[in-house]
Amino acid sequence: MPDHPSPSITALILAGGQASRMGGNDKGLLDCAGQPLIERILARVTPCVDGILISANRNLDQYRHYGHPVLADTMPDFPGPLAGIARGLEQCATDWLWVVPCDAPQVEAQLLARLMAACYAQKVTAAVPVENTQMQATFALLHREALASLRDYLEQGRRAVRDWLRDLPAAQVDCSDHPEWFFNINTPEDLAACAVQWQDNP
Repeated sequence: MPDHPSPSITALILAGGQASRMGGNDKGLLDCAGQPLIERILARVTPCVDGILISANRNLDQYRHYGHPVLADTMPDFPGPLAGIARGLEQCATDWLWVVPCDAPQVEAQLLARLMAACYAQKVTAAVPVENTQMQATFALLHREALASLRDYLEQGRRAVRDWLRDLPAAQVDCSDHPEWFFNINTPEDLAACAVQWQDNP
């Protein structure tokens, strides 16, 4: 893995899922206390990276409105987040790609710092947070060198993000002290609870 004291990082915001538990609505554009979720993610992520990419398969013009490149999957039939991650690695102009879901409005820059520190300490090309033994695969940090491995994995017809990260292997970083970083909105009830929280603590 290349050693660099000031790594260049792009954030890839995953907004390309089907959101079946949200009635098929585009989660990144859902209103949360008067603001689309994608805007909340951008506000938290943008200050700590050098560039932003948005992975989306619907409402592309709406996502382009935010001024960042929008990448649609090139694989058919919504094959899952790895398709979006592959596109992100292909288009990433920096050394590193930090993956962040569009429905995790409490993610923090401190998470990125932990993942980067683990990559350098263990001399690996990827790191993934683990929260109470649960691998939070869609928050991984990846060096662009990981693209070759991901292409091989996808060509085998495999789709599980966790299995690919284990195969790399990715450093597993314990983040059990901050479960809120990984709170994601999967149901209308989650969205309502998040809206109340944001109204109380904007």
